[in-house]
Amino acid sequence: MKHLFLLLFTLSLFSISAQDVAVLKYNGGGDWYANPTAIPNLVAFANENIKTNITINPQTVTIGSEDIFNFPMLFMTGHGNVLFSDDDANNLRNYLISGGFLHVSDNFGLDKFIRRELKKVFPSLDFKEIPTNHPIYNQTFKFPNGIPKIHEHDKKTAQGFGLFYEGRLVVFYDYETDLSDGWEDEIIHNNPKSVREKALKMGANIIEYAFKN
Repeated sequence: MKHLFLLLFTLSLFSISAQDVAVLKYNGGGDWYANPTAIPNLVAFANENIKTNITINPQTVTIGSEDIFNFPMLFMTGHGNVLFSDDDANNLRNYLISGGFLHVSDNFGLDKFIRRELKKVFPSLDFKEIPTNHPIYNQTFKFPNGIPKIHEHDKKTAQGFGLFYEGRLVVFYDYETDLSDGWEDEIIHNNPKSVREKALKMGANIIEYAFKN
């Protein structure tokens, strides 16, 4: 029965929005809605440069809703508290083990909360730093040194972490880099063109990887 349940969800995962990305809404008071121009800009870049066909204005889906199964990739960000109920955690876990993919972008201040809450989703899994030879850094765009540094906060090295379920990368977590800040409209952060381009190329790689794996 369990396998039938997962099979049905796997089939539904690509049934409606086969090439769309959704923003994940969560509880806890954190600003899940941060960086509103980020995903539209990233999608426009990906559509032009890696020939995806993603809807420019992303839908928002609630973590506990079955709507998450309509999207191959979810994007999550924020600065503050994150709180998953047991139902939220179970729903997200079922989504991820059925073929879904979650990108979490630490917008500074998210780290201790997302690590705590993802333990509810996968109690036995720990974040592992993703090696520079991993395919996510070697899609259309090449990042031989791993994830690029976009914004400075604590003078820490930018890192890309992952949760791997049965060998598959199901959660990609960018830490101490603020990739999604680099996707926002230029006027918001005044990032140089070269910095925004690095961020967008890395974001496009994440999309490409998520859609292919």
